[in-house]
Amino acid sequence: MEPAVLGGKLASSLVAPLMKKLFVTGGPGAGLVDRPVRLDRLVSFRGERRHLGEAEVRRLAGRLVGASLDSPGEPPFPADETEAVTDALTARLLALGDLDMDDVQAVRLGHQELSKQLQVRAPSATAGLSADACYFLDSVTEWACLHILEFFTRRSTFVARSLVEQARWHAELIARVDELIARVPRPDARDTAFERRYLPYVADRHNHLTIYGLDLRDSPDRWPLEVAYLSLEATTEEDRAPLPGDPAEPERAVRLPAEAALTAHERVLLRGDAGSGKTTLAQWLAVTAARDGDRMPYVLPLRTLIRAGALPSPAAFLTAVGCPLTPPEGWAERVLGAGRGLVLVDGLDEIPAAERHRTRDWLLALIRAFPGNRWLLTSRPTAVRADWLAAEGFRELTLAPMRQDDVTTFVRRWHAAAEAPEFEVRLLDSLRTKRDLARLATNPLMCGLICALHRERRGYLPTGRKELYDAALTMLLARRDRERGMEAVELSEEAQLELLQRLAYALVLSGRTEMAVETAEGIVERALPSVASAAGQGDAATVLRALVLRSGLLRRPDEGSLDFVHRTFQDYLGARHAVEEGHLDVLAGHAGDTQWEDVIRMAVAHARPGERAGLLRRLLAEDTPRLTLLALACLEHATALDPAVRAEVEARAGALVPPRSLEDARALAQAGALVLELLPGPEGLTDAQAHRVSVAASLLAESEPNGALAVLRRFRQHPSLTVRRQLVGTWERFETRRYATEVLDHLDRTGLFLTCQNPAQRNAVAEMRPWNQLRLDGPHAMTDVLACVPEPDTLQELLVAYNPELTDLDPLLGFGSLRHLTLRECPSARGLGRLTALRLESLTVYGSTDLAGLNELDSLRKLIIRQQLPGARLTDSLPTGAPLRHLYLGQEATKATGLRDLSHWGTLEHLGLSSQRATAADWAEISRLPRLTSLQLHSAFFDLGRDALPVLPGVRSVQILESRPVDATGLASRFPHAEIELF
Repeated sequence: MEPAVLGGKLASSLVAPLMKKLFVTGGPGAGLVDRPVRLDRLVSFRGERRHLGEAEVRRLAGRLVGASLDSPGEPPFPADETEAVTDALTARLLALGDLDMDDVQAVRLGHQELSKQLQVRAPSATAGLSADACYFLDSVTEWACLHILEFFTRRSTFVARSLVEQARWHAELIARVDELIARVPRPDARDTAFERRYLPYVADRHNHLTIYGLDLRDSPDRWPLEVAYLSLEATTEEDRAPLPGDPAEPERAVRLPAEAALTAHERVLLRGDAGSGKTTLAQWLAVTAARDGDRMPYVLPLRTLIRAGALPSPAAFLTAVGCPLTPPEGWAERVLGAGRGLVLVDGLDEIPAAERHRTRDWLLALIRAFPGNRWLLTSRPTAVRADWLAAEGFRELTLAPMRQDDVTTFVRRWHAAAEAPEFEVRLLDSLRTKRDLARLATNPLMCGLICALHRERRGYLPTGRKELYDAALTMLLARRDRERGMEAVELSEEAQLELLQRLAYALVLSGRTEMAVETAEGIVERALPSVASAAGQGDAATVLRALVLRSGLLRRPDEGSLDFVHRTFQDYLGARHAVEEGHLDVLAGHAGDTQWEDVIRMAVAHARPGERAGLLRRLLAEDTPRLTLLALACLEHATALDPAVRAEVEARAGALVPPRSLEDARALAQAGALVLELLPGPEGLTDAQAHRVSVAASLLAESEPNGALAVLRRFRQHPSLTVRRQLVGTWERFETRRYATEVLDHLDRTGLFLTCQNPAQRNAVAEMRPWNQLRLDGPHAMTDVLACVPEPDTLQELLVAYNPELTDLDPLLGFGSLRHLTLRECPSARGLGRLTALRLESLTVYGSTDLAGLNELDSLRKLIIRQQLPGARLTDSLPTGAPLRHLYLGQEATKATGLRDLSHWGTLEHLGLSSQRATAADWAEISRLPRLTSLQLHSAFFDLGRDALPVLPGVRSVQILESRPVDATGLASRFPHAEIELF
């Protein structure tokens, strides 16, 4: 039976005194002197304070058993086992004196476990008993233990001693935990200690650039990145959302500093031509992140990672790039899991095309596993299609070619680092006056080569891309620094070129930019018998080591691999070997591979006239736009060529000109300066064709500013608004004042906004013929705005966008002829009511501008509001005295007002409403507009159902912005005279 049942059969008033007799009475206090106070010292049948003997304990047990048998109900066991049960219970009670614990420990143990301890110490007590007797004995023992523990908790020393024991236990636990922490530091402590070593390592490893011409005397061999870094620009295309009723504007290029690419976007695919600075940007981002300490940078060159086969997990990032530091276990996953990582994956174009999909799967798996980090992937422009990672949330940016100011900055910094100021001015003069040279100086790589060559040749510079490379190779291969203490192995320039171009061609054929040292040694070994000047200089390993140390073209990123300092040299030398070996068919067979484009161009430069003609015919035979444009680009390098072949190439390319789409216009621009000679117009072109031609010319502004300007200048009298918008939108690509003078000042101003984004443009506006429509983007003080309009009364329309500095609107009163005003994202603007003197005809407000005083502008005919209106009715905030003809209320505008009192403006002819649902009352207001002829509504407005809508016979045009399907034919009965359009 259970202890609770047994307790019901025995009176506690009887049992408690019996249990109490088993123990001696303790005095007050915590009992600290005799700590610990064992149970054998508490029981009354042991020790010096003995009151009971074994016989007395047996009598107590007998009284318990007897009381149980005398209780009403069925006996718990047969009566003939009474004596045996009493003996067994006596043995268990006497076992209390054998327990090696004190009362505090007994209470902590619990009555059930204490009962088990007594059973264990009197194992023979149940011998010969029946099952019922054993069950009774276990139950009564457990029930007795309940009373024993109750007795302990009431002893005067128990509470005090319990507190003392708990204090001691806590102190011991704290000491043990402290010892454990000391032996095994917390993961975050280990991480912090490691990051204090890792971040300086990253900053130091990547904080340098190699200067071309390193082997020149008195030149530094490394350039600190903080001195060398040139902030280039990245561009992306975006569409501007047109204002209601306005025609769509063409796509425009948005430019931003390249290093800001990851500021607003977590994932960026950065494209750039060879030598454009992609790797340098990755280094800069790593160094700045390491110094700021807000993110953990990982620089992961794909050409190194792919060589190992399986792409690394985060735990293997550092090992894969040769970092000598060993992080704590799980550190990389903790960093990425917390969203603190900056993962810079460099060189997608430098791995074979077959590996790129595997790389994308690897990258996307990391992104999905570790969201919240920042990711940069770099690639050449044509390595993958435009939308390759768009679905995964990657923003695509393209490194823009260096502008003239960028080139000037680079040249000055290079000469300062090289301590050669006497050559700086002469080189800058050459870059400004020599067209071919200026065309080459479009990226940091070529600028560095030009600077080194110019200094080495004391002011002489070759012309043409091939001549420049030839001269650079002569400089790099013919010199060596004997003071470095390296092995002196004499290799002629010709021998070095022969070996280098074989290595380059092997890389080109494999589709890689990096090879194992063992593979390179095998190539050199096979070449040595035919390279006489190198054959006697040692074995293949010795010659290769000398080539790496001496040529300046090869490098060892780690102990086991080899690559060229830049892909351009690999392509150039690989093309030279292919031509010498007569492998033009191999080149033509790979023309469809974007990695071979530069190889084919350089092969045309190296080939003989007949070979060039055959190669170009092979390109044309493919009859694809890209290869036709590639053939067109090759003409730049074809010094001598069959005139018929040249004419055929130009004719076939002429089929692509004018471009048929904006995408074709961008592709056309990649062919280079020759495109400018083929661009027609404006005579004989449609407006759309003229627009696409102007786009192609605009894209060539950075590389060919003079030629691009010459083409655009022909379109400055064009009547098309789309063409004129393109000419205005490309202003920032050119030198501000010159473009304003030669193009902008000649444009027809009708319907055309001129956008100003910086002080230089504002100053140029002041020198042009007046503009009656002006847009100012960004923070411009109103005093500066007034200053750039020398004839204030000529300004009729002003758009101010993204200007936090615009506060008081009073200065606008200086534009006495201003009739149309747009405030877009000007959150600090105040004082609309003070503009009543201008007699504005139209007002557009986006964002969170203060609308106080709007109801005073009673001259408005057109009003566009895209923020919530105050008040409960439209008449509370809109000008009740205004003869409004055009009203557009954007999203959130009528959230509080609905369309209540809309019918007050009986002059309305055009009404545009956003996505809020309409009520019957709203439609009733619309139906009471007698002059309404045009509606622009969201599909949600028709949720009432067709039959619930009023009939509006006066409406002639209905534009429905769909978020879900709408039955336009079913609405014909509601708008019997209207043309219904779905958007």
